[in-house]
Amino acid sequence: MGVSSFVLKVLAKNFVKNNFINKSCAIQNQEKVFKKIISSGSNSLFAKKTGINSKINYDKFRKCVAVSNYEDYHEYISLISQGKKNVLTKSFPKYFAITSGTTSGTKYIPLTHEMWKFQSQAIKELLLLYAYQTNNYNYVGAGMMFLQGSPRLEYFNKVPFGKLSGIAAKHVPFFLKKNRYPSMKTNTISPWDKKINAIVEETWDKDMQIIGGIPPWVITYFNSLLTYTKKNNVQDVFPNLKLYIHGGTSFQSYKQTVLKLCGEIDTLEVYPASEGFFGYQDDLSDPSLLLLTNHGVFYEFIPLENFKKNKMSRIPLEDVSVNVDYVMIVSTVAGLWAYNAGDTVRFVSTRPYKIIFSGRASQYCSAFGEHVIEKEVQVALDIALKKHGGRVYEFSVCPRVGESVANSRHEWFVEFLEMPNDSLFNFETTLNSALKKQNIYYCDLIDSKVMSSLSVFVVKRGGFDAYMKSIGKFGGQNKCPHLLNDRQISNFLLKKYVEN
Repeated sequence: MGVSSFVLKVLAKNFVKNNFINKSCAIQNQEKVFKKIISSGSNSLFAKKTGINSKINYDKFRKCVAVSNYEDYHEYISLISQGKKNVLTKSFPKYFAITSGTTSGTKYIPLTHEMWKFQSQAIKELLLLYAYQTNNYNYVGAGMMFLQGSPRLEYFNKVPFGKLSGIAAKHVPFFLKKNRYPSMKTNTISPWDKKINAIVEETWDKDMQIIGGIPPWVITYFNSLLTYTKKNNVQDVFPNLKLYIHGGTSFQSYKQTVLKLCGEIDTLEVYPASEGFFGYQDDLSDPSLLLLTNHGVFYEFIPLENFKKNKMSRIPLEDVSVNVDYVMIVSTVAGLWAYNAGDTVRFVSTRPYKIIFSGRASQYCSAFGEHVIEKEVQVALDIALKKHGGRVYEFSVCPRVGESVANSRHEWFVEFLEMPNDSLFNFETTLNSALKKQNIYYCDLIDSKVMSSLSVFVVKRGGFDAYMKSIGKFGGQNKCPHLLNDRQISNFLLKKYVEN
């Protein structure tokens, strides 16, 4: 064993011990994070406006600070961009991490030096845990690639901004830069399809062992790689490929496609966001995510059913229950206060606190009062694919509200890489049955003939990519919505991208 491998082994063993302790101290961790956030932000402009002081306890905090959305931060972000200090917290942002919003346009999320350390620390922890579980510490010279946004930065007045993944590309540790891909030059190429081709040309002959990125864009990369090399499987190109790290959207509907392209490799899920690094899969045998309770984020939760009724009473981590969908509310060391991150999560364990991502609070379908969420359509699709075969590139569900029951239903637009072995009618029947079993409102509306059973439309290859290009969000970390309350995507696809 070389020196580097020995050092990695020692680091991994030490972290595994620390991780075991941290998992058992989640509530204590949260108490410490809460005190840190209050201490750092108690003299800020935000604190003065809301009545926060350095000695405020949690119950008073909950009364003083209402649940916030990005719209509530416009004034503060503008002041920070002009260089004003101590606006949301005492630390001045190193960057704004940008993300897109449905009503706010571009969101500029403060990213302080301290918060960035937590973001990068989480990935290091994940890799140490993986090395320990696989008993493989020989990563000297191993190729690693993360498909990500451009590292080019722009300025909002005095503060640089970029996508979180692009900012990450600028902070690769020096000892990884030699074997970390794509290169900075390639990573700045635009548009996305040209960038993918350049990444393929740069990486096809490297010893790639770890690859990361959101599933649709990794699939695009793999397909381009196989076309370029004229190989049948990614492992024919990268025989030492061991691990795929994914996040940003549910992996379940993409899993078959990814593994067929690259063979049976290990996969690990991560939960990074512009607001904070919320969790990662710490166990190869357990797909749920360990909630990170000591990474600069204080968590609160609102049951999704209450949130839909505009009931905003929130609870701390210690009061959550398993198998309930919650809207996640976060306060951070970077200056967010009781901020609605927009995600819904479901706890599968409280010892330790483990979650699954169940969707976006803003992504649901309730045109008929059915309240269908993303997790439910993901599970239904997975059941149908397992029963009838097929592989999916992308999909989206939209409501159709007609003048009669026959014309009122959910319409599923699915771009298959491989069609189901069975008839499309049987595929639809299984989808509908799986959705009814999960959602009593949907079941009642179907059975009482308020709406009809769902229909599936087969989307031509390239249809979803064409839609994302049409709205200027093709590539990078942009994700196509899987569940909508309107027909924007369906109207685009029906014009020329649906099979007759």
